[in-house]
Amino acid sequence: MKSLIVYSSRTGNTQSVAEAIAGVIPDPCTISSVEEAPDVSEYDFLAIGYWVDKGMPDQKAKKFMEGVKGKKVGLFGTLGAYPDSDHANDCRKKAEELMEGNEILGHFLCQGRIDPKVLEMMAKMASDQHPMTEERKARIEEAKKHPSQKDFEEARALFSAIIQEICDFSEEYNADLS
Repeated sequence: MKSLIVYSSRTGNTQSVAEAIAGVIPDPCTISSVEEAPDVSEYDFLAIGYWVDKGMPDQKAKKFMEGVKGKKVGLFGTLGAYPDSDHANDCRKKAEELMEGNEILGHFLCQGRIDPKVLEMMAKMASDQHPMTEERKARIEEAKKHPSQKDFEEARALFSAIIQEICDFSEEYNADLS
């Protein structure tokens, strides 16, 4: 099985998750930024990483994702919100909708440090929509600690399980052909 890990990363968060995942994907495996991604047609499995921007995968990842069809895919992303929040669930759903026409085998999200430029912008436009509450300040402080070693372990565990599922299916399929 030939695998490709493609990621879009603004601050290094998503790249670091991609590198952690690469540690559990068997060779042959290629890891690439979305800007330098090779043609996906020759790959059996794609792990696609993005950072969340305005509730969606960032524009570079989004464009790449929309061009992928007929593949086995695992998604991973980073965001400032808590990964078990309603916002994160909405982001997860939107990312999966972009992957229509593919088989999504798993999806990992974790917090990541928020770009200081984004925090500046948020502070300037703080309004009734996004006030800088104590809860928001606490979430931003927590995001500074991520991705953490625990996040990397969880990402590796999910992608190990995905690879095992693909391999088990392949073995069953080949046995049925015999």
